[in-house]
Amino acid sequence: MPRFDIGDQDFLLDGRPHQIVSGALHFFRVHPDQWADRIHKARLMGLNTIETYVAWNLHSPDRGEFRTDGPRDLGRFLDLVAAEGLHAIVRPGPYICAEWTGGGLPGWLFTDPSVGVRRAEPQFLAAIDEYYAAVAEVVAPRQVTAGGPVLMVQVENEYGAYGTDPEDERRHYLRTLAAMLRGHGIEVPLFTSDQANDEHLARGGLPELLRTANFGSRSTERLATLRRHQPTGPLMCTEFWDGWFDSWGLHHHVTAPEANAGDLDDLLAAGASVNLYMFHGGTNFGFTAGANDKGTYRPLTTSYDYDAPLAEHGAPTATFRALRAVIARHRPVPDEMPAEAPPAPEHTVALDRQVPLADLVDALGETHRSEHPPTHDDVAAWDGFVRYSTRIAADDAVLVVGEVRDRALVALDGEPLGLLDRTTHTTSLPLPARTGELTLLVEDQGRVNYGPRIGEPKGLIGPVRTAARELTGWDVTPLRFADDGGSLRREVTDALRAATPTGTDVPLAGPVLARGTFGSAAGADHFLRLDGWTKGVVWVNGFCLGRYWSAGPTRTLYVPGPLVRARGNEVVVLELHGARVRTVQLVARPDLGGTEE
Repeated sequence: MPRFDIGDQDFLLDGRPHQIVSGALHFFRVHPDQWADRIHKARLMGLNTIETYVAWNLHSPDRGEFRTDGPRDLGRFLDLVAAEGLHAIVRPGPYICAEWTGGGLPGWLFTDPSVGVRRAEPQFLAAIDEYYAAVAEVVAPRQVTAGGPVLMVQVENEYGAYGTDPEDERRHYLRTLAAMLRGHGIEVPLFTSDQANDEHLARGGLPELLRTANFGSRSTERLATLRRHQPTGPLMCTEFWDGWFDSWGLHHHVTAPEANAGDLDDLLAAGASVNLYMFHGGTNFGFTAGANDKGTYRPLTTSYDYDAPLAEHGAPTATFRALRAVIARHRPVPDEMPAEAPPAPEHTVALDRQVPLADLVDALGETHRSEHPPTHDDVAAWDGFVRYSTRIAADDAVLVVGEVRDRALVALDGEPLGLLDRTTHTTSLPLPARTGELTLLVEDQGRVNYGPRIGEPKGLIGPVRTAARELTGWDVTPLRFADDGGSLRREVTDALRAATPTGTDVPLAGPVLARGTFGSAAGADHFLRLDGWTKGVVWVNGFCLGRYWSAGPTRTLYVPGPLVRARGNEVVVLELHGARVRTVQLVARPDLGGTEE
């Protein structure tokens, strides 16, 4: 069987020096029917390896399960990599960052506050061991030593950037994770990756594991920093940042192709191995986008285009061509170039049937009665929305919450009162001088994926008070829009189909669900524009495309071609605030917003 080893200066594949030229392609950010296409295009760019994270919370949305169906089928993805003649690198965390909600850590891990985050705490380690065992069942038979594509497996992720535990405790934690992987049959080389500075590289690795570095510029300098901490063995940039992610309300990030090309050329000329982060970014479908919080909470956009060589819809970009030309100077590259798909037909879709969200609350979730408002985590709501309601009196005057994570629409007897918002630190609102039912529709906009706030609960935090008293006696309903298979629930689609059609040239008041249908070229990629809409979530044929928001920068949502039929396609929009019109547009090209390099 083949062997893959770490030599004195190089990686060794069957005893011969081997330079890894890899690209990041997260299988969970791409429709499964498009995996083969994206992998094929990686080979055409000249890559010899595909790297992917594994998102624990995707496979284990609830404690005690490890799902490998549909978009979670890591084994099928790795088999497609092998079928294309490429190798694979697997990075199972348990923490992955990746701008993915919670950094991949399941919310249920932290319902007990005694569970330690990213350290050798027994409950945390026990959960990781169970997770690693399940991952290894998929990965171990596909290691290169077993005739499969997997060359290496990463331990943890950028651990040098996290925490203040003493060195002996940090090393014990990393060694425990490495021992777990070995115990579950992972025999290919293990490695760590950290940002390319002395502090992180020193804190994030072990002498017995290969250290690698993450950076996006100044390659020669960064490799020299890495060599100080990895005196022998191959040099590798595990994340060559060829683009960057976007946050709602800010600019779209782009990187000049020529800058990427120069830094990649320096890296390959030095004999280092590389993984382009990203080769293809894809999409944060559903509620999977994460958030950063460095004093200000910043949720991440649905698009994870990343300004990568392969655009969100799989089209080669200027960066693809520039980096392919660099790679061709260092290794053979196929003559074939990816073909550009013809542009999809464009349509205006009338959303002429609507149902107020309030009419569907009872169908979407079980209501919990609680004296004090529980967090989302207390009611096992790991993403999305939770509705809180209680009664107020005429003299309550002002609503004050300790903290909202992350955004709450406040209403009295269905009349909107205003917004509580984590990003703007808005935690109070005036109340009308009347009695009634107070409701707060609280949105989890993405769990923090980087920094000290990993693992924090969502929802209403701390007491909820008025000028007169603490509010008690709450009805709390998690709104579960997805069925067990991940599709939009029949209760929603049936109610919308039964609704009386309306005109489309009048404003729409939220929170409301709206529906329309369209026909188009079957299998064609589209982008959905929601000009005139404010904030919400979209489903096409039951598949959750993700969140939209007029705050930008993103103005379109990607509609993968495999979702699109020739006729009878169904669009459902959850609009939280309101829309000026009751139409949306299907267009052929993305609009990711104003740019910033």
